[in-house]
Amino acid sequence: MPITKSAKKELRKGAKNNTANKKTKDSLKKLIKQSRKAIDAKDKAARDLVNKTLKALDKAAQKGIIKKNARDRKKSRLHRKLNKNSK
Repeated sequence: MPITKSAKKELRKGAKNNTANKKTKDSLKKLIKQSRKAIDAKDKAARDLVNKTLKALDKAAQKGIIKKNARDRKKSRLHRKLNKNSK
C-alpha cells in the first residue's frame, strides 16, 4: 500500500488510466471484428468501417495504448484483407 501522498495519487491515476485504456482497447477490438465481418460479407460499408478502424488504431498508438508496430501490423492485415476481398 502506498504511504506518501504522491504515491496514493499515482495509485488513483493508474487505476483511472487502466480503465480508460481498457475501454479504448475493447472498442478497438470491437471495431476490428466488425470490419473483418463486413469485409467477409462483402458489405458496401466495409471500406468506411475499415477507415474508421484505421483512424482509431492511429489514435490509440498516438496515445501509447498500443505500440506502433502493433498498429502497423493490424492496419496492414486489414488493408490486405480488404483489397483481397474487394476484387
